[in-house]
Amino acid sequence: MLPIIIENPAITNVNRRQSMAHDPEPRWKSEMAAAFSSPEDLLGYLGLPLDLPLADSELVRCFPLRVTAAFASRMKKGDPHDPLLLQVLPLAEELVERVGYVADPVGDLPAAAVPGLLHKYHGRALLITTGACAINCRYCFRREFPYADGQLSRSRVAEALAHIAKDGSIDEVILSGGDPLMLDDGRLAVLVQGLAAIPHVSRLRIHSRLPIVLPSRISPDLAQILAGTRLKPVLVVHANHANEFDAEVARALLVLRSAGVVLLNQSVLLQGVNDNVETLCGLSATLFNYGVLPYYLHLLDKARGTAHFDIPETTALALCQELRRRLPGYLVPKLVREIAGAPYKISLL
Repeated sequence: MLPIIIENPAITNVNRRQSMAHDPEPRWKSEMAAAFSSPEDLLGYLGLPLDLPLADSELVRCFPLRVTAAFASRMKKGDPHDPLLLQVLPLAEELVERVGYVADPVGDLPAAAVPGLLHKYHGRALLITTGACAINCRYCFRREFPYADGQLSRSRVAEALAHIAKDGSIDEVILSGGDPLMLDDGRLAVLVQGLAAIPHVSRLRIHSRLPIVLPSRISPDLAQILAGTRLKPVLVVHANHANEFDAEVARALLVLRSAGVVLLNQSVLLQGVNDNVETLCGLSATLFNYGVLPYYLHLLDKARGTAHFDIPETTALALCQELRRRLPGYLVPKLVREIAGAPYKISLL
């Protein structure tokens, strides 16, 4: 039997405001509509030559370039090695086939309990809320995920909530994607209310890149949806380099913190982006200055087309040993690797 959803007045007010016909389109949606969608346009904006070794058009059609203007504005113009640009620019190296780099490197598909719900680890369940993202990171481990079949569509919400309600061991639900904050406030509110009505669920975790790459998405209304129920909210942002932060990001993170949302960060260790001690130290210091604690530093998930980002595990271990020498413990992220079928992320240090 499905849980009864108790109406939250604050969330109801959000829904009512959004349903008013005269309300203008939210700024974040306008920004998404204007996002860069072709490598040539992005390179032109950055003043870079168009003869860089880009991926062919077929690959770009399958996994297109998508970059918000907010994120692109933090890239250094004229620099083809800018660490933010390298995260999003589709390069010909993605076409090189490498042994061991596969379509589903972390075992998402076998972990599907019902469509849209992954249940890999004890006590936690993950909802694939949408396939949409504000930017397409080229190292994404879900770049080939079959979102049409495996995401939480409107019609599947009840089935996913029913599964969670029947399993009393689940006390934390993770909203993932894609990016869950790409959902409208109304859809998010219904989902959060449904989870809050399940007695044994106590924590709500959201994994989102939007506070970094589309900070205009973060509003007091959104923060109230995430923090306005009995669930303890945690938002894990995803930043890989200190250059990803600016005043707009600071505003977005402050809105979330002020509402009582706990902020953590996860990064991916990427060749050419953040694979040196100075960059990682700078990232940890910047995160702390913006009110975010470092949480995970992931070794690359071996998704097909991402091998050029990978670094050896021995190099990663040496980097983290040096981080431990230079930083207080609370600023050192946990170096982990996710292995398909394992009962938890594997800590390497």
